Amino acid sequence: MTSPVQPFGDRAFLVPVADVSAARALARAVEHARQAGTAPAGTGEALAGLDSVVVCSVPDAGGDDLLAAWLGELASRAAEELATAGPDEHPGPDRSRRAVDVPVEFDGPDLGTVADAIGATRSAVVDLLTVSDLEVALLGFAPGFPYLVGLPPELAAIPRRSTPRSSVPAGSVAIAGGFASIYPESSPGGWMILGRTSIRLFDPDHPPFALLQPGDKVRFSTAGAEGDWAQPHLAASGVGTARPPLVADGDRSVEVLEPGLLSLVEDAGRQGVAGLGVPRAGAADADSMVLANRLVGNPAHAACIEITARGPTLRFGQESHLAVVGSVPDAVEVRLDGHPVGTDLVVPVRAGQTLTVGLVRVGLRAYLAVAGGMETPLVVGSRSSDRLSGLGPGPLMAGDRIPIGIPARPHGVLSRPPSAADPSDPIRVVLGPHRFPARVTDALCSAEWSVTAESNRVGLRLVGGPPLIPGPPATSTAMVTGAVQIPADGNPIVLMVDHATLGGYPVIACVISADLARLGQLGPGDHAKFFPVSRAEAIRAADRRARALAGSVSGWFPTATAT
Repeated sequence: MTSPVQPFGDRAFLVPVADVSAARALARAVEHARQAGTAPAGTGEALAGLDSVVVCSVPDAGGDDLLAAWLGELASRAAEELATAGPDEHPGPDRSRRAVDVPVEFDGPDLGTVADAIGATRSAVVDLLTVSDLEVALLGFAPGFPYLVGLPPELAAIPRRSTPRSSVPAGSVAIAGGFASIYPESSPGGWMILGRTSIRLFDPDHPPFALLQPGDKVRFSTAGAEGDWAQPHLAASGVGTARPPLVADGDRSVEVLEPGLLSLVEDAGRQGVAGLGVPRAGAADADSMVLANRLVGNPAHAACIEITARGPTLRFGQESHLAVVGSVPDAVEVRLDGHPVGTDLVVPVRAGQTLTVGLVRVGLRAYLAVAGGMETPLVVGSRSSDRLSGLGPGPLMAGDRIPIGIPARPHGVLSRPPSAADPSDPIRVVLGPHRFPARVTDALCSAEWSVTAESNRVGLRLVGGPPLIPGPPATSTAMVTGAVQIPADGNPIVLMVDHATLGGYPVIACVISADLARLGQLGPGDHAKFFPVSRAEAIRAADRRARALAGSVSGWFPTATAT
């Protein structure tokens, strides 16, 4: 028996299920219905966790009840079909199960600790792991990161490290909390490392990108064994190596003379690949990006430069039009050949001119759009740089030449919507999906929180309020941007655009979509308060925001508005 479908903010639902097999079955059923056109309007990507499925949705008050009821019925049907089917009847709709052999050099720093914990020798630990037939339950945490089930009881009982490592090397083979896995790239992690492999788990240049898929069988072997791993495309990954400068053919380009503090190319982010463990990424303040793009005549989500705290100095190879938009008018210093120019407007630029974007004086970020859009290489369907997984070009460097696309006619006037929130207003949240005592949710929403220096595009870490008592332990669950997690120390973490696709901390609330842009403007030392609203109120706010953005840019450059 499962719990009812739970709202997850205003743009997703969480469906509790019995186990990971049921989660995969439901996620497949949702995706099949979407492809067949039988899912309710607004149904988005379905992401399996260990005992739940998160289904993304378009905020729509009219379709909410219908979608929730449909998901509940679909979950019941999927569970019934799973109960009557054999274990090998669910490889997925489009492919067969595969068996992948992974060669491992068993020399991990935690091998002795694990051996002591189970009262065995190191070689006995290796034997236990290599005779196990493991299965990929799901992918998450990082691109291509597999959660492998099927460990023997002795190894399944090994917990995570009490203190996570700040960096786990790529290729590390590890166990924790009942699972085994392989780290596709260097990242923080708290699993017990038993060895290392040179197998490449994720290749962003070749679909389907991830070597392993849910349902695949995996067998670890000692290094040197024969198996599928010997194929050339599974060679050691180059993740983490310094990239070459960006290059452009012809004069339709922008040269980076000085990169600023943290300047990133961002667009709307990666769509439909969270099931591979790939974060969405994209602009941290999507509203400002959309307005900058519309000013210069670009599609709303064309690639821009996201400026953090202090911007770059750029030289233009050809005449063009640009716009810089921050959280408020004149939020950022902008100079063209040393002369001040305004923000929130179209600025013509000649070939050879130099643009300097200085300090962001209000908020943390601003967006520079150029007519035609930034045409850096597409990586897994997006030009965005993701600070968690390392996908995309990463921070701009001096010497980069950014290709620019074919421009359209720029617009003329940006009128800030009169309903724009005051920076001191509380950030609105929908409570849940995990249950917390009322005194804990009251404490979250009554305190004033401060953003710590450890905050970034992955998450905002908050302190200053009373430590919040964590809710019931949560298994790995698919996450959405704006989720407010409560870790063991009781200090909230608000997930940002580069967050991992799965999270293991309970979620007390989720920032509504209409206020996500405000999250993108919060930096270290800033303060934030939360205010709870219903999902229906959040959906109405999302509709007002969409209409305000749609009507904010008008006219044609250089003529007056509406002419």
